[in-house]
Amino acid sequence: MLGKCRYFITCRRMEPSGEGIMLYIPYPTPLGITQYLSSVQSFLYRNPVKKMAEIMKVHGSVISTATQRVFACLNEKELEFEFIPINMAVGEHKKDSFLAINPFGQVPAFEQGDLKLFESRAITQYIAHGYADKGTTLIIPGRPMATLSVWMEVEAHQFDPVASKLNWELFFKPMFGMPTDNAAVEENEAKLTKVLDVYEARLAQSKYLGGDIFTLADLHHLPNISCAMKTQVKKLFDSRPHVSAWVADITSRPAWCKVVAMGK
Repeated sequence: MLGKCRYFITCRRMEPSGEGIMLYIPYPTPLGITQYLSSVQSFLYRNPVKKMAEIMKVHGSVISTATQRVFACLNEKELEFEFIPINMAVGEHKKDSFLAINPFGQVPAFEQGDLKLFESRAITQYIAHGYADKGTTLIIPGRPMATLSVWMEVEAHQFDPVASKLNWELFFKPMFGMPTDNAAVEENEAKLTKVLDVYEARLAQSKYLGGDIFTLADLHHLPNISCAMKTQVKKLFDSRPHVSAWVADITSRPAWCKVVAMGK
């Protein structure tokens, strides 16, 4: 008796590997079973279904520079993802459910099936390498990758510490109604000046930090640069022609503009 049977079809258009999805379809229907299966399969080919294990989930905050770094990478790669907002004001980042993903209780955290990652730059590297054939090429194969890696390290260890401190004092503290530490601003402006002098020399030699194409080395700077350009620190970028041109280029990228729009 067909009235209580279930049929399934497998759509093999979901993955480059050819792995299929089993879709269980109840019967009876107004259509004959052959016609019904054909219509459903046609729908799946036009509207590919994603397995739950494939969905990338980003736990974070739209005002978090680290979370923004991951958003920018996903947008450059033209990948779909689910954003799960974490309300740090009420301590959601310190709850057991979040600590199970990031034991340090910081945003962002990333999930894809049973894969759990934290640290924004580790997440962007996973995305850039794992989806190298998608969207923007954010890494450079072979020997040039060594130079790219150097500038990724420069961003993390030379640029980020001082830019983050300046953004905290000049951008985030005013947002939260906290007083600015002018001594800290003066100290870190001097440090950033030296860093940007090095950047000016580098960008006089190549369009982007890692070479002639936009890569993770540039992308990783975007959140802190975007904040800094809304503060008095903007003058340090504007006064260096190659740095200024680079900033204008990378901050106008459509993928970054989507990130900015998320915070509005």
